[in-house]
Amino acid sequence: MKISRLFFTVLFLFAIWVLLTGSLRYDELITGLFVAVVVSLFTGPLFTRRGIYHLHPKRIWGKVVYLFVFMIELVKANVDVAKRVLSPSLPLNPGIVRVKTKLKEDMDKLWLANSITLTPGTMTLDIKGDELFIHWIDVKTSDVEEAGEVIKGAFERHLGGVQ
Repeated sequence: MKISRLFFTVLFLFAIWVLLTGSLRYDELITGLFVAVVVSLFTGPLFTRRGIYHLHPKRIWGKVVYLFVFMIELVKANVDVAKRVLSPSLPLNPGIVRVKTKLKEDMDKLWLANSITLTPGTMTLDIKGDELFIHWIDVKTSDVEEAGEVIKGAFERHLGGVQ
């Protein structure tokens, strides 16, 4: 296993340990570090392929900005769905669309798929390579590029970070 993967996995699991225990006591930190190292030795290759690459400042900043973008998009989507529920006369045009993504990392694709699914009115059904299949409550276009821009919005731009 690459040392970069091991280091990143240990660091990530140790951070989760500290957050979950909420303690900075010496004995708990040592136990947490030990557990993180042991778990990382077994799961490191499954956890990440690129190791400390994920700690690049541009990727971290992209994720921070992404969280704000996601919150804004979530509110907008909730308002849209609420309008549709409260005004049954608004047209519904449900369907499944294929959307291409430029994201290369599997984890970034997962973030994108989950973001789309968490946004009311859409649900990611499948990911195959660089394509996502999405159920959309109001299909505005069947063109892959246009549908992608409407559904992915700014998510993809901030998730990509450094490629």
